[in-house]
Amino acid sequence: MKTENRVKVIGNKQTRYIIAGALMAVAVIFCLFSGNAAAQKVKNYRVQVEGSFPHDATAYTQGLFFHGGDLYETTGQYGQSSIRKVDLRSGKILNYLSVDKKYFVEGSCVLNGRMYVLTWMEKVCFVYDIANMKKIGELRNPREGWGMTTDGRTLIMSDGSDKIFFMDPLTFMEHRHIDVTLNGKKISYINELEYIDGKIWANVYTTDTILIIDPESGKVEGVVDCRNLLPYAMRRPNTDVLNGIAWDGKDIYLTGKNWPKIFRVSLREIK
Repeated sequence: MKTENRVKVIGNKQTRYIIAGALMAVAVIFCLFSGNAAAQKVKNYRVQVEGSFPHDATAYTQGLFFHGGDLYETTGQYGQSSIRKVDLRSGKILNYLSVDKKYFVEGSCVLNGRMYVLTWMEKVCFVYDIANMKKIGELRNPREGWGMTTDGRTLIMSDGSDKIFFMDPLTFMEHRHIDVTLNGKKISYINELEYIDGKIWANVYTTDTILIIDPESGKVEGVVDCRNLLPYAMRRPNTDVLNGIAWDGKDIYLTGKNWPKIFRVSLREIK
């Protein structure tokens, strides 16, 4: 798993992300198999590819969601961050907004006709009218911005820690937060989020793992193994980590940073 692009940006945080990323996959596996009889029951899944679609291999994917039948994507990197409306089947970019080079764009979602777009360290959340993708405001974010989704009432965001925050869409004030735990152990580096059938799906940064989380307790109810989702033959020197979960109300779609494909997937439980 490559973290080169993010490492270039974070400078003296390089060690933090590389070590954490390497250890997190081990930690997830350890938590699954080290629980006692009283530990929560966690289901294990692997993804099965049901279809694939073209994806801009230069897109450093940070946020991914569907709205009105169209796919929206936010991409990161200083000087390269963008907000896009994309035709899924062709991969054609229908609308493209570049973002000022001083911002590193992160996760995004839509709620009540407004598109919310996080920035990484700039502590601001941009607000756009989803109908025309015109910027209509900014909200102050008291922490780093990583992933974002919505339950239809609040904005749900991550900051790279073991916490997930539920934020007011008008003021960006915190309503509450949950600690993400797997068999009683806290799991950090919670990144890209999607709300699917009443559960929070969360990518663990730098791993090929997605967690299915109860939004009330923070307990992990399922672990999704996405290893080998992107075939080795499709990988290039700039291919980066899994990051991008979208749900159209029926199917689940996954991609990664600088991946050439978006995959429609189903889950197969590992017994």
